[in-house]
Amino acid sequence: MTLASSAHGDWENRLAAFVDATRWYQEVLAQVGDRWSAPALGEWDVRALAGHTSRSLLTVEAYLGHPAAAVDVDSTVDYYVATRQIAAGPDVAQRGRDAGQALGDDPVAAVAKIASRVLPLVAGLTGTELLTTIAGGMRLGDYLPTRVFELVVHTADLAVALGVAAEPPPVPAALALQLVSDLAIAGGHAATVLLATTGRGGLPSGFTLL
Repeated sequence: MTLASSAHGDWENRLAAFVDATRWYQEVLAQVGDRWSAPALGEWDVRALAGHTSRSLLTVEAYLGHPAAAVDVDSTVDYYVATRQIAAGPDVAQRGRDAGQALGDDPVAAVAKIASRVLPLVAGLTGTELLTTIAGGMRLGDYLPTRVFELVVHTADLAVALGVAAEPPPVPAALALQLVSDLAIAGGHAATVLLATTGRGGLPSGFTLL
């Protein structure tokens, strides 16, 4: 069963992935030390990348505060299709920098405080709740995997920037890889990804599924 199918029977797995990915993000963040201004990803330094990653938690909290009246985006894959132009826009980089500054003098403590609010909030839900995202109304169960994916990918970015181990926990890693598979199939790139990941050639320059 794919994430693209909007299946809701595996809510517990998606919730566990979100919790584990958040904990891993916090573990990597705790290893920053005084390197908040070090280069990280593109034009972001470590603080900005950490801030952008914190939005994976903050958007869940904010969007749940604006319940949707109907489902406009029916799956996790559809969300990424719907937000491609937004994700490629110039505002994303600035939002990351702003989010990094919002973490204040102690980003590790700030993220811990965010997690202490968001994780219990989501744990008390069923995944069927409708929330308003930047792409429109979605079920929480379909939106949460997008946050797991962002947490896994950007925590790996942070780990690489810091020179520490970049291996995510198994449950969120599996969910993130499933989403990669779904996006590859939906975009007609299954053969490209399969050939590249089985040693039959590299990916084209600049290739992305997002």
